[in-house]
Amino acid sequence: MESLISLLNSMKHRVDGLMAQLDIKGKAARIQQLEETSGAPDFWNDPDAAQKTMQEIARLKEEVDRWQSLATRVNDALELAQLDDRSLLDDLTAEVNALSETVERMGLQTLLSGPYDRENAILAVHAGAGGTDSQDWAQMLERMYLRWAEDNGYKVEIIERSEGEEAGIKSVTMSVKGEYAYGYLQSEQGVHRLVRLSPFDAAHRRHTSFAKVELWPDIQGQIDIEINENDLKIDTYRAGGAGGQHVQKNDTAVRITHIPTGIVVQCQNQRSQMQNRERALQILKARLFEIERRKQEAQLAALKGENVSAEWGSQIRSYVLHPYQMVKDHRTDYETGNTTAVLDGRLNEFMDAYLRAKVVPQAG
Repeated sequence: MESLISLLNSMKHRVDGLMAQLDIKGKAARIQQLEETSGAPDFWNDPDAAQKTMQEIARLKEEVDRWQSLATRVNDALELAQLDDRSLLDDLTAEVNALSETVERMGLQTLLSGPYDRENAILAVHAGAGGTDSQDWAQMLERMYLRWAEDNGYKVEIIERSEGEEAGIKSVTMSVKGEYAYGYLQSEQGVHRLVRLSPFDAAHRRHTSFAKVELWPDIQGQIDIEINENDLKIDTYRAGGAGGQHVQKNDTAVRITHIPTGIVVQCQNQRSQMQNRERALQILKARLFEIERRKQEAQLAALKGENVSAEWGSQIRSYVLHPYQMVKDHRTDYETGNTTAVLDGRLNEFMDAYLRAKVVPQAG
């Protein structure tokens, strides 16, 4: 029981420190102030301002409640441990293990302090050099991110998906919805390299494939950026699933090309052409906003990295399935031999290493 008490005391000290770092007391006071403001008779006279205030209250409450709840759990467990009741040992051990994981996870969130880290994310995977093998690799990455999202409580909406000729996919664009989606997924943007014995090679030789992952914050309704209609080339086409299933009879899918930048955005998952057009424009705005943000804030350029081509020498992470098993991130040197777990969506260790590596230079 003494070891549990020691662990819980250490945990309590860390949680108290993190709450002070995040100014949870100050945020609780801010909630009280905003709630008093929202009770004024003329509060809803300006609906837009009122809505922003209510959103701020909801966001602050969620954060404050989450940390206060964690602190309460740690304190309750510590009080029980100090009773020295051996009949509680198994339950307390399980609770301490669960708390340890929660504290570690929430502690990591304190590293996510960028202006858009809390936002939803738009993530795109593109097959690179390597033909059918790379298209298959792009689909493996799609599955990996879907599994990661499912395991971590995020909702995913497929915005556009382009099937490969023989296997896999040429590209997929998805919206990942949930708190800190953009912050966590920052670690994934760049070129991913796969080395394996090709299932598409009759001689079963070793092949190297590449796929590129792009990422943008999905800040719908908050982007103040003007787009000239004359700068857009808008095409419509029919959307359909694999094997011709669920093929639309009308041209509901939309492809928008922004002529000045060459950016192409597609959307095919909405019910109508108008809805697809609106969503595609939102994504285009997000991409253009990101470009402008990087011009104005050069110090944030590392968030997305350069728009490199998907080929040799530019990979951020390598996945080797033959002649040995290893996944290695070349920016942090974090690696694991459990390739199956990684491809099944176990990415949190890579994200953790990336976020910690980002703040090391600032700490020195």
